[in-house]
Amino acid sequence: MSQLSAISLSIALLGGLATWGFLAVGGVFIWAAFVAWGCFFHTGGDEAALRNTLIGNAFGVLLAWGAALVILAVPMAGQLGLPLWAGLVVGASVWLLCSAARIKAFSVIPASVYGYASAFAFLLQTPDKLSLAKLLAPNLDNALLVVPLSMSIGAVLGYISAKLGGLLAGAGKPA
Repeated sequence: MSQLSAISLSIALLGGLATWGFLAVGGVFIWAAFVAWGCFFHTGGDEAALRNTLIGNAFGVLLAWGAALVILAVPMAGQLGLPLWAGLVVGASVWLLCSAARIKAFSVIPASVYGYASAFAFLLQTPDKLSLAKLLAPNLDNALLVVPLSMSIGAVLGYISAKLGGLLAGAGKPA
C-alpha cells in the first residue's frame, strides 16, 4: 500500500472512531482535536511534532484565555468600545505569542496560533462560556481546560495515525 493510501486509511479509521468517541462521551470537541491532528502533520508528523503540537497548542490556548480574561476583567471596553479594547488586547497577546518563539519550546508559531484560534473559536461560538465565572471555573466550561484537552487528544491521535499509516504502508512489503 502506498504511504498516502496508508496514512489516509489510518486517519479515516481513527477519525471515524474519534468522532464517535467524542460525541458519545461529550464535553470535549472533535473540531479542536482535528485542528491539533492537522497541526501534528503540519509540524512534521513525528515525535518532535507531537511535542511541538502539545506545547504550542497549550501555549496558544493559555494566551487566548489570558486575553479573554483581560478583555472581560479590565473595564476599558466602556471607555474605548469593545472592538478597540479587544483588538488592543488581542494584538498584545499575539505579539507575545510570536515573540515567545525565541524560546525553543514555543518556537513553532503555527502550533501556538492553532491553539490561540481554537480557544477563541470556542469562546466566541459559545457565548455562554465567555464570562469571568466560566473562564475561572474548574470544569469543562473553561476554555483553558476543555480546548487543550481536546487538542491533546487530537495530537496523540495524529501520532497514532502516523504510526499506523507506517505499519500499513509496510504491511505489503517483503521482509
